[in-house]
Amino acid sequence: MHAPSSTGFFPVERSPGLFGSAYPRHMPRRAHDFRGLTQPRRLRLLHSIQQTPGHRAGALAEETGIPLNTVRDHLRVLEDEGLIHSETVITGGPGRPPVVFHPVRDVASNSVARTRVDGASERGRMLRAVTDDARTALEEDALRQVDVLYEHLDDAGLDPVVDESAMRFDLAPCRYQGLLAEDQALVCDVHAQLVRDVLRLSDGPLEMQRLDPFVSPRQCRLMLGLRRTGAVVGEQ
Repeated sequence: MHAPSSTGFFPVERSPGLFGSAYPRHMPRRAHDFRGLTQPRRLRLLHSIQQTPGHRAGALAEETGIPLNTVRDHLRVLEDEGLIHSETVITGGPGRPPVVFHPVRDVASNSVARTRVDGASERGRMLRAVTDDARTALEEDALRQVDVLYEHLDDAGLDPVVDESAMRFDLAPCRYQGLLAEDQALVCDVHAQLVRDVLRLSDGPLEMQRLDPFVSPRQCRLMLGLRRTGAVVGEQ
């Protein structure tokens, strides 16, 4: 069995007599929690944009069954939180150019997403620099991805606990259980795609291998792997 290693930034699960004391499970909260992920209608909109990028607000309203004015309000929240970005399409025709919506898969497309990525990377680097337990086998670009993904999951309210040696995130408790009764597949699909996008935004060798919902009654598990090999790192 591998001893969970830590950058010093993340909570880890350890047996105190074997590997020393654990880092605090809960880090201080920042004022950046994702409101866009706590409302069922916003989740449906985000899922629709993830599945079919480039739709206008009217098409999204028709597809999701949400009133147009409500769709516009939700789209504003999602964009303000760096989860989507809007694009004005120049058609050359009369009237106002249409605005379409895409997932954020490039930090250049949304300044909030860029700020999140840069901030998480810097906080991770600084916290590792001042901790006594900074040992890790991960290279710098992979560590940056773990830093950014940890903050994303934390801001989403999923209380991540990471084992870097196994490249495993345990997510508990799940604050989305109330939404899962309505459509578990949609909620899990949204979060899985966000994880893929966050790893892409932070630009490194890691990718999501799988997201296992409810490995226990109140816990999900996220496994990462090396993109260049396609193999899961560590035990499953």
